[in-house]
Amino acid sequence: MSDSSAPLPSGPDSTRVDRWLWAVRLTKTRADAAQACRGGHVRVNDRPAKPAMAVRVGDKVRVRLHGTTRVVDVSHIIVKRVGAPVAARCYVDRTPAQPSQAAPVIRRDRGAGRPTKKDRRQLDRLRTDFPPPI
Repeated sequence: MSDSSAPLPSGPDSTRVDRWLWAVRLTKTRADAAQACRGGHVRVNDRPAKPAMAVRVGDKVRVRLHGTTRVVDVSHIIVKRVGAPVAARCYVDRTPAQPSQAAPVIRRDRGAGRPTKKDRRQLDRLRTDFPPPI
């Protein structure tokens, strides 16, 4: 029997949001999940979430971790950490696709010396138009 057809572990009707984030492997540790909640990086149904806030099936959870925002719908409640294939079936990922920005490569001729004030302004303008990828 493969992981995709295995029954999901039974769980309660609700659980703490920090515990659920850790159980479905959106964060590495439960402490990381709690810290993200305390830092204002977790929202449940578009409301700021404290670590002890209850999460239920059907809730929309928005998590900002490591510079990216994940938007997931809760489809199953688990309280114990499970394998990645099973954990992925406990939520529906609604994260919007990130547009890829290819920043231009800034190169100067070898031996051209220090950039002039005009060159620095042009470089700064390029850097602000194309921020580095996260």
